[in-house]
Amino acid sequence: MTMKRFWKEVRTPAAEGGFAVTLDARPLRTPAKAPMVLPTEALARMVAAEWAAVEGEVRPADMPATRMANAAIDKVSAQFEEVAGMLAAYGDSDLLCYRASEPEALSALQAEKWDPLLDWAAEALGARLEPVSGILHRAQAPEALAALRREVFALDAFQLSAFHDLVTISGSLVLALATTKALLGLEESWSLAVLDELWQERQWGEDAEARALRAARKRDFFHAARFFAFCNQP
Repeated sequence: MTMKRFWKEVRTPAAEGGFAVTLDARPLRTPAKAPMVLPTEALARMVAAEWAAVEGEVRPADMPATRMANAAIDKVSAQFEEVAGMLAAYGDSDLLCYRASEPEALSALQAEKWDPLLDWAAEALGARLEPVSGILHRAQAPEALAALRREVFALDAFQLSAFHDLVTISGSLVLALATTKALLGLEESWSLAVLDELWQERQWGEDAEARALRAARKRDFFHAARFFAFCNQP
C-alpha cells in the first residue's frame, strides 16, 4: 500500500519514555502499530525531518532513520538476544583479521591500516583478535570474543538497530565499535571498510556498477552512524 502526504506540520513533543513524532498532532506509529517514541529529542528530530521532507507519496527507501526506529521498536526490542548474538558473532570472523596472502603490497597495506584498530580493541576493550593470512576461518580466543560480546549486549534496542547496519555493511565488529565510540571519523571508517575494494580498483580500473553499489552502502553506513550518535545526544 502507498501512503500520500496528508499532513502540514511535523512536531516532536515529549512523550512517556522519550519523544514522539506527530503529523498534524497525530502520533506516528510503527508498522506493527506501536507508538513511535524515540529516546532522545535529537533522534525524534531526525525521524521528523524525513516526514517533513515528504513530497507526494511516502517512500520508505528515502527514510533510513524511520526504518531504523521501526526496526528498533518492532523487531530488535522483541528479539534483542538473537540480534545482539548474531552481531557479536562477527568478532570471530572480523574483516580486519583476514589478510591477503598475496600480493605483498596489499597485505602490507592491510597491516598498516587495520593493525592499529586491532591494537585499540585489545587495549581499550580487552579483546585481542589475531590476524590470519588467507580466507580460511581460524577461531579467535574465547576471552576476546566474550569482551566484544559484552560491548554489543551493553547497547539498547535503538543503538543496536543502527549498529546492525554498521557491522553488516562493513563486515567488521571492531570497526563498527570504533566508529560508534568516535575513535574514527566517518570517512576514515568507510575507507578502512572498503580498503580491499579500493585497492583492487586502483589496480584494475573502475567498474561503474561496483562503484554505484559502494556509494549506496556508504550512504547507509553514514545514516546508521548518525542514527547511533543521535541515540546518545540530548
